[in-house]
Amino acid sequence: MMGLLNILRKLRSNPDKELRLLLLGLDNAGKTTLLKQLASEDVNHVTPTAGFNIKSVLSNGFKLNVWDIGGQRKIRPYWRNYFENTDILIYVVDCSDHLRLEETSLELAELLQDDKLRGVPLLVYANKQDLDTALPASEVAQHLGLHLIRDRTWQIQACVAIEGTGVKEGMEWVCKNIPVKK
Repeated sequence: MMGLLNILRKLRSNPDKELRLLLLGLDNAGKTTLLKQLASEDVNHVTPTAGFNIKSVLSNGFKLNVWDIGGQRKIRPYWRNYFENTDILIYVVDCSDHLRLEETSLELAELLQDDKLRGVPLLVYANKQDLDTALPASEVAQHLGLHLIRDRTWQIQACVAIEGTGVKEGMEWVCKNIPVKK
């Protein structure tokens, strides 16, 4: 099976440059499943990412740095070490988790204020759209205050990471919005 990142690599104007994608979101949002979809790995056995877990996957010139936000406040200061040279920020939201919408939107707001992520294009995956309780992407966008963002390009993409639905569309947007490095 040809991995999604393989296909996307061909869409890029400079396929030889490593592309750094930062994949963030609260625990249980679906980041690991999304990562496995991108790297075309088996998505049936995903265990919760325990503690402070950074995954770095290098696949077809894409470097994906993934970690969980949520719960581990005391290690929060150390994350910033990984923000450097991020090309695209991908933020994953569990659209069925209404109770944590406020928490996830505060997290995102904090990230967007970080100097090291200034101007970095933002892709939000509105995940778990297959669940009855999932809010549509448009409502999630409002909760997150995306319409107020003025300092970067952004996109929200409805998806079902476990099935791969919507994942490719989001990554195509990523390929089109890679910042040109000075």
